[in-house]
Amino acid sequence: MSSRPIIVVGSGIAGLWAALHAAPAPVLILTAGAFGRQSATEWAQGGIAAALGDDDDPGQHAADTVAAGAGLVDPDVARRLAAGSIDQVRALERLGVGFEHFADGRWALSREAAHGRARIARVGGDRAGTAIIDALIRAVERADHVTVREHAPVTGLLPAAGDGCAGVVVDAGGDRRESLSARATVLATGGLGGLYALTTNPPGNQGQGVAWAARLGAVVRDAEFVQFHPTAIDIGRNPAPLATEALRGEGAVLIDRRGKRFMPALHPDAELAPRDVVARAVHRQVQSGEGAYLDAREAVGASFPESFQAVFRACMAASIDPRREPIPVAPAAHYHMGGIAADLDGRTGVRGLFAVGEVSCTGAHGANRLASNSLAEALVMGARAGQALASAAGGSLRSAEPERSVVLSQPSLERLRAAMSAHAGVERDEKGLAALLGIIEELERKEGLADALVAARLIAVAALERRESRGAHFRTDYPESAAEARSSRLTLDGACRDRAERITGSPRS
Repeated sequence: MSSRPIIVVGSGIAGLWAALHAAPAPVLILTAGAFGRQSATEWAQGGIAAALGDDDDPGQHAADTVAAGAGLVDPDVARRLAAGSIDQVRALERLGVGFEHFADGRWALSREAAHGRARIARVGGDRAGTAIIDALIRAVERADHVTVREHAPVTGLLPAAGDGCAGVVVDAGGDRRESLSARATVLATGGLGGLYALTTNPPGNQGQGVAWAARLGAVVRDAEFVQFHPTAIDIGRNPAPLATEALRGEGAVLIDRRGKRFMPALHPDAELAPRDVVARAVHRQVQSGEGAYLDAREAVGASFPESFQAVFRACMAASIDPRREPIPVAPAAHYHMGGIAADLDGRTGVRGLFAVGEVSCTGAHGANRLASNSLAEALVMGARAGQALASAAGGSLRSAEPERSVVLSQPSLERLRAAMSAHAGVERDEKGLAALLGIIEELERKEGLADALVAARLIAVAALERRESRGAHFRTDYPESAAEARSSRLTLDGACRDRAERITGSPRS
């Protein structure tokens, strides 16, 4: 590339969609492994939320989004997301994604938790992620303005002289680093499920993008809100395979080890209650020893191999036949509603730095993401960010010396994961969060301020400061919601001041 490119870090749906929409500006996509094959998108099962049904409209989709977000969704962002997702799904279909339709051409849509309508555009029941990634890879390979560099793990951002982001730093092997200057840098690095002992995400997703941006002074919004998928298949695998929410949309029910349903007594929508409600119920069932199982024998039964291929294969590999027996389930870290504060065009408060998809926080998800809105947001943000970058003036920022990155040793990472699950998981309290921060600080003294520790600290500090329960953040010592809903906003300096204040006892200014 003759001019400094737009650098996109990550090869999931948000990053690839941004790259495609940035034409004709030159784009360089950097991926740590094989192109498109280490992203959470490929693992997505349910599909994309969009008001495509005859009985639906964007206003209803936006209203459901706001209701699920427990007071923290930005209504304007929800409206723009709901309106934009329709065209984005249709654009994917034109690229060759085989969304399901009825014989008369109408969309075959699934209903998932907290949606008032069936509005999930699906592919083969539970194969949306793979189909989307395959189509995007083909499109990127045809795009003359995009270059892909595989097996180029980014270790941090290149600071600009003064302030801002001037590009990225890549691990070039053999303890060598390579600095790559960029016209603009787009983080599409996904979430942070890999910070937890049990996750549905690629284990390498440890909040690196959030940590890199925070080092450059970016504001991190709503870091405490981590969504736990209530029906990860509990077969001793980590990452855990998912039993997609579409199964409950088809009528599958949650039962205990005696075969008794437990959700109807807890919420009027039973198994289709918001995810935080279902996740806490399943968590408590597992903790009590009563167990939690997803029973799809009647709802899906013999059609399982065709209707839900990914779930069927995962179950059969563990010697569970879901046509004849219930599926053991447990909550697993699944999605981060928080992230780098950004607008729907991906702009952050750091010059030269954009963030799209799960690594960002636009206010679209609030305290509890509405099911299948994640891919919808990734598409809308990716398209808008790409278009904004394509029309922006060129140029670059003069770079400064980057920090040396620190990677946690495996024993320290496993200790962190166990502590995050125990103290910043489905249920939290002050004593546990304080203990978690103590472990983080011990690991910092031992190994340095690694990216995983930065991300974990931001979650722990924000969770400790939110003395209420709201959405996915449930404090057993503060079980009620505060009268006023407020987003949290932290910088790395602010999160580290928390450490100094707890050690010295001095109050925050």
